[in-house]
Amino acid sequence: MGPIWFLVLYLLLATPPSVLAELHQETELSHKQPAVRLEIHHARGHGSSSFNATHPLSLSDLLSRDEERVMALQSRLVVSKDAGGTTSASSSKEDPAGQKSINIPLKAGLSIGSGNYLLKIGLGTPAKYYTLLLDTGSSFSWLQCQPCSVYCHNQVDPLFDPSQSKTYKKITCGTSQCSLLTEATLNKPFCSASSNTCIYTASYGDSSYSIGYLSQDLLTLAPSQTLPLFFYGCGQDNQGLFGRTDGIVGLARDKLSLLGQLSSKYGYAFSYCLPEAFTASTGVGFLSLGESSLAASPPYKFTPMLTDSKNPSLYFLRLAAITVAGVPLRVGAVQYRVSTIIDSGTVITRLPTAVYTALQQAFVSIMSKRYAQAPAFSILDTCFKGSLKSLSSVPQIQFIFQGGADLTLKPSNILIEADKGIACLAFAGSSQIAIIGNHQQQTFRVAYDVTRSRIGFAAGGCH
Repeated sequence: MGPIWFLVLYLLLATPPSVLAELHQETELSHKQPAVRLEIHHARGHGSSSFNATHPLSLSDLLSRDEERVMALQSRLVVSKDAGGTTSASSSKEDPAGQKSINIPLKAGLSIGSGNYLLKIGLGTPAKYYTLLLDTGSSFSWLQCQPCSVYCHNQVDPLFDPSQSKTYKKITCGTSQCSLLTEATLNKPFCSASSNTCIYTASYGDSSYSIGYLSQDLLTLAPSQTLPLFFYGCGQDNQGLFGRTDGIVGLARDKLSLLGQLSSKYGYAFSYCLPEAFTASTGVGFLSLGESSLAASPPYKFTPMLTDSKNPSLYFLRLAAITVAGVPLRVGAVQYRVSTIIDSGTVITRLPTAVYTALQQAFVSIMSKRYAQAPAFSILDTCFKGSLKSLSSVPQIQFIFQGGADLTLKPSNILIEADKGIACLAFAGSSQIAIIGNHQQQTFRVAYDVTRSRIGFAAGGCH
């Protein structure tokens, strides 16, 4: 997820003079980059973007975007001898006894062009609510803001207008929050010489990005649960694979993430249940913030939360074994020892090549005796003729993690309907990293106990 500084040149060419007075400091880096041909969109305000879907997202598009996200995550990590990290405890304080958790509904985002999950949060005084993507793979939260000086894509809600909030404030350059942007966005902040305003650049490996002002306002998570000083990005140039959402909520391990900013009040922990996204009965899940969110019935089974020094904000764990129909895959333990991330924003689980090959072979050996195989679909190379309903005898797949925690996958977690009458194994191989994607997490409760450095799994659905 490297900086894409040439986008600053885009800013300079597309931004009206009044806004350049705020952003002109960024020119110092743009002229050092090789010449590139840019398509310039002189678009002020709320417009449509060629990057963004205005209709429900197709599986082909979703898988293509998923591959780009995986490449972005992979680019942030360098495989080393100690890949996968070591157990690392947070220095955050324990949650006060009896502290209640904050519960926020989650919905699948396919209908508005995203394979990720959506939540609503309130911002400003008076509070107005916005539809944002939940992302455990990034730290910084931002949303599109008026006047959208350069570009804003179409979104489902009216644009946030800072002038209508009595508590809105831009953050100046010398503040500690401005300096924290380097870790939160993996890009250094810029400073407007004319207004001393801190400017962020949130760039993603799939060429998506948001650039704007670091800001502060009242955050409303529930009518009686607010955060008076919430730091976030007020995006003035936002383009990429965000669908028609209003922005992103970052939940990675970082001081500027939503989790980090709430930790002193609610504790350094959260849990969620992601509802099924590809069924007609798509329901509502939840995001629960706070130490008491770790309680579940049945209780969670925990595995150590690991840290990779190459990117300590991401959530790592150790996959120890996989079984198909109760039989362990015939691969050595060393084959599992790669950096393994659990991520809400990646859809299809990626496994080390040798592990995936063994899984695919074991799965096909059982399924092919019952069902006819079908051609590959995009990155999904193991497909069968039939729908999820008609493919009723699917061998159980179980993930077993370090310490004994496990995920026992249902057919809806194992297969994905790729086309009418075609269902495919919802896994893919990866040469360098592994990712536990959101399709395999759906309907399970997943807990992130950062204070105690552990990740938990529990069955029970999104009740």
